[in-house]
Amino acid sequence: MTKMLRALALVVLAPLALASCLFVPGKFDSALTIHRDRSFTFTYKGEVVALDLKGLGGDFMKMAAEEDAKKKGKNGEADLAKSKAAEQAKRDEAYRKLAVELAKEAGYRSVEYRGDGIFYVDFALSGVLDHAFVYPYNQDNEIVLPWIAIELRGKDAVRVKAEGFARPKNDAAGMGGLGAGLSSGVDAADRMEGSFTLTTDAEILSQNNEGGAETVGSDKVVTWKVNTKTKDAPMASIRVAPLR
Repeated sequence: MTKMLRALALVVLAPLALASCLFVPGKFDSALTIHRDRSFTFTYKGEVVALDLKGLGGDFMKMAAEEDAKKKGKNGEADLAKSKAAEQAKRDEAYRKLAVELAKEAGYRSVEYRGDGIFYVDFALSGVLDHAFVYPYNQDNEIVLPWIAIELRGKDAVRVKAEGFARPKNDAAGMGGLGAGLSSGVDAADRMEGSFTLTTDAEILSQNNEGGAETVGSDKVVTWKVNTKTKDAPMASIRVAPLR
């Protein structure tokens, strides 16, 4: 049984093995403003939940380890408890160091590690969309799966898609449900809840919010409320000034 669980875990998690952590949103508020002249500002304020993938096993490996401990009796259970505590302490120390490193990066106004794999982040960055933009992304710290991407589409359009603000489409049971066993005790599947607001004075070519865009002065505003049941990632295409 133990060997079967480990084998199954490797099959399920192998595509994610290149990164030691997967970072997902917790409770948050995020906003993106895009102007006709291609200037933009992106903000994210709230929780970031880290799922530890180094063990490549999650719930399956946990079940296997507990099964082994039961066979060994009280000594086995005591050893398992010590091992878990040591792993947790090591993980927390790594996350505290990560918070310090991220706080040095452009856009991060503050980064605080609060334990149990949960960070609290205040991020804001402005720029010009003459190139693509993704968040979060930090190769040095193995943050390689961004939640939101702004792509250039032709000479006069950009597309915004926030894949991280929805349940993964290839996850029948919820990625966070599997990820819960990979984190430091946090059930990420039950944690994501927030809003993503797009504001623009440019023409919205398409967007997938059923409520549509609200006109506020000279701007159009689209707000997506997202949680762990959200199936469709927020998406919009906007016509902006042509690239020169």
